[in-house]
Amino acid sequence: MGLSVGLCCDLKEDYLEAGFAPDDVLEFDSEDTVAGLESALVELGHGVERIGRGRELSRRLVGGEHWDLVFNICEGVSGRSREAQVPALCELFDQPYTFADPLTCAVTLDKAVAKRIVRDHSLPTAPFAVVGSPEEARAVDLPVPLFLKPLAEGSSKGVNQRSLVRRHEELIAACRAMLEQYRQPVLVEAFLSGREVTVGVLGHGATARVLGVMEVSFTGKAEAAAYTALNKEEYLERVAYRLLADDPLAEQARELALAVFAALGCRDGARVDLRCDAAGILHFLEVNPLPGLNHVRSDLPIMARLAGVHYRELIGAIVESARARYGL
Repeated sequence: MGLSVGLCCDLKEDYLEAGFAPDDVLEFDSEDTVAGLESALVELGHGVERIGRGRELSRRLVGGEHWDLVFNICEGVSGRSREAQVPALCELFDQPYTFADPLTCAVTLDKAVAKRIVRDHSLPTAPFAVVGSPEEARAVDLPVPLFLKPLAEGSSKGVNQRSLVRRHEELIAACRAMLEQYRQPVLVEAFLSGREVTVGVLGHGATARVLGVMEVSFTGKAEAAAYTALNKEEYLERVAYRLLADDPLAEQARELALAVFAALGCRDGARVDLRCDAAGILHFLEVNPLPGLNHVRSDLPIMARLAGVHYRELIGAIVESARARYGL
């Protein structure tokens, strides 16, 4: 039986019209993404109403509106817990919704908090430090090379060729520049020099299963240090994707991704990013509990496509997981 589905999203075009800079809306969704998601939900037999951003959801919930399910892809505008805002609103008004709860959305956006939880579960993640000032950068005692990224951003925002620091003498200036640009602490990690994979996980609790393990490798035109924002944007020229099946790395990735998914309380769907150290051992990088869902260019749909899973089936699996959790 079809559900009434309210679609919550931060539409890039709306924020650009309101005066936001392109870098400010990097995590938000395009009209193409939202339209594709709407179309898939309708094809699955659901009635879809586009709600829009979190403030609009708040207004409508206060006004007494309700849906069988809110399909949430809102990233939020500001604050370290911005991805938790829509889930918190839904819980306040007993409104069923897809994907992770407020706590998981908050702790996974803060990359250091996520790494601490993963580490406390005895799962591998690279040594790191959190830098909030140039003075703190001077005190970092980790072996070079080091890799820098803003503490609480997604979509590889702030990740570029300058993120790789090969000498301690460069660290203070690199941290200062990132602190000034993104106005938040910097995560400084020991650089992992090996292969990189991203793992799609669907379901919740005991039903969680791996959709696929996809290796991300770079062409000669790529920024080779990492899966940077530019590599993602120009992925057709810069990035090569392939699913791993019999490769020994695949089983290691499946086990680690499922353990991370459980440790961080993800549900319905997520994408777990992992990278090998020089010895070939996979380490946790970060997890996206609200994975990108553009039907053409987002990693989870690319992975599904390579695995022979139609985009509509992918969205259906997410909805059915949420539906089962709520007994809808």
